[in-house]
Amino acid sequence: MSQTVVPDTEHRGLIERLPQLPRDLAQLARFDRPIGWWLLFWPCVFGVWLAGAGVQIALLAWLLLGAVAMRGAGCVYNDIVDARLDASVARTAARPVASGRVSKKAAWAWLCALCAVGLVVLLQLRFEAQLVALGSLALVAAYPFMKRITWWPQAWLGMVFNWGVLVGWTQLRLDNWEVLACLYAGCAAWTIGYDTIYALQDREDDALVGIKSSALRMGNHVHAGVAAFYAAALVLWGMAIWFYRPDVVALAALLPVALHLIWQVATLDADDPANPLARFRSNRWAGALMAAACFIVGNAGA
Repeated sequence: MSQTVVPDTEHRGLIERLPQLPRDLAQLARFDRPIGWWLLFWPCVFGVWLAGAGVQIALLAWLLLGAVAMRGAGCVYNDIVDARLDASVARTAARPVASGRVSKKAAWAWLCALCAVGLVVLLQLRFEAQLVALGSLALVAAYPFMKRITWWPQAWLGMVFNWGVLVGWTQLRLDNWEVLACLYAGCAAWTIGYDTIYALQDREDDALVGIKSSALRMGNHVHAGVAAFYAAALVLWGMAIWFYRPDVVALAALLPVALHLIWQVATLDADDPANPLARFRSNRWAGALMAAACFIVGNAGA
């Protein structure tokens, strides 16, 4: 395997076949690790499907494109800001900017190109949804600095990564804000849980270079901490469903995602280098199960 292809890429064969510059740009935007844009896209689906307006294929297609482009832009920005820190951490030292294979000037140009795609998506939305989407920019810009000033950068990521819930809902309706608030808060708790699992990979390196994370803060209580945040997510999601459709049967739609999150915690092994990454990636299926719950509840009897 080429040394410039990171070990956790999900498209190793495809990435290795690219010439060096396109390969570096693809890795810089994490196109080789689609779990990130899945986790950005699923909350968009939650907001659209719980709004009760049907499948909305065209809208979801635009939101998927936006998730891929803006997740890529966020990763490029993060790597520009964190170039020195990344060079000090074994898992991230080979990243294109940290390793010097891509200059910061070229990275900024790539960032602008990805943002241009995001702008095209933004223009497809109604005015209110556009304003909501633009409201995320300050949070996104501040995120790379959170790991330097708080033990809970995962909480900030929770606010950033689930903004699509607000956009998807606002695109379709401007009411039932209590439903939206609980749905968004539940997604934020879910993110803290799964990103704590992800941060388990870097605990030793993070401690050495002074990077803070919830995984370090929880110490030996990671299982309990992740379980608590997943439980909070389920409670808040349940509240969103109850506010939308006060029916015990509707709450049963959460059972599959609840069982999946329980499985994650029960099988999490912080001492096995491969286990946290696999459990983190499994959240694409948690997102799919939650999306199904939102569709069933939002569109039952429609």
